[in-house]
Amino acid sequence: MSDRIDVNRLLVEMRALKAQTQAFGGAQEMQARDSAGVGEVQRNETFSKVMSQAVNKVNEVQQASTAMTNAYLQGDPNVDVTDVMIASQKAGVAFDSMVQVRNKLVEAYRDVMNMPI
Repeated sequence: MSDRIDVNRLLVEMRALKAQTQAFGGAQEMQARDSAGVGEVQRNETFSKVMSQAVNKVNEVQQASTAMTNAYLQGDPNVDVTDVMIASQKAGVAFDSMVQVRNKLVEAYRDVMNMPI
């Protein structure tokens, strides 16, 4: 086992993460939808769809991390400890990000509900 990090593999991982974050659409796509006159109901459906995709993606990352950890613990020679740690960190970051988004949504909901009419 080597203590060196394979730079090419690290770059591939970083590019994959970038592609995953862009999979949910960027700000330009949302502006294009708004300027096209998308109704409130359609925005809510789009928001719901994006949130469910994000939750499903976090779930997939966590399941992949668990599967990789189990494979390493069972002695699979194709699984390296560095891969296990990277997958574990990805799952942790994805979950923490989702928790922060949820907290912001709850805070925004409370602010709207406490607004005087």
